[in-house]
Amino acid sequence: MTYADDDWTTVASFTDVHQAFVLQACLQAAGVPAEIADAHMAQTHSLLAGAIPARLQVPHSWHAQALRVLEAFERGEFALPDDYTSQPNEGDAA
Repeated sequence: MTYADDDWTTVASFTDVHQAFVLQACLQAAGVPAEIADAHMAQTHSLLAGAIPARLQVPHSWHAQALRVLEAFERGEFALPDDYTSQPNEGDAA
């Protein structure tokens, strides 16, 4: 689906472009279309990152849903448990 006719709005700005990519992935995993504006500029000219932050943007029609996902992230709802391991348990099927 394309959102060419929908205005894109900034939901967050970051001087750390890596944090912007993490939150973009969270939004996309929740089904919210998201893009990062000025990511390459922030990476190429890191000394200007404060002046040219990476902007996390979503279509205007998804703005409210995006804010709910970002608030859930801030509350820690996407955090892995302390005992998380990426190794499969012995009894799990491969």
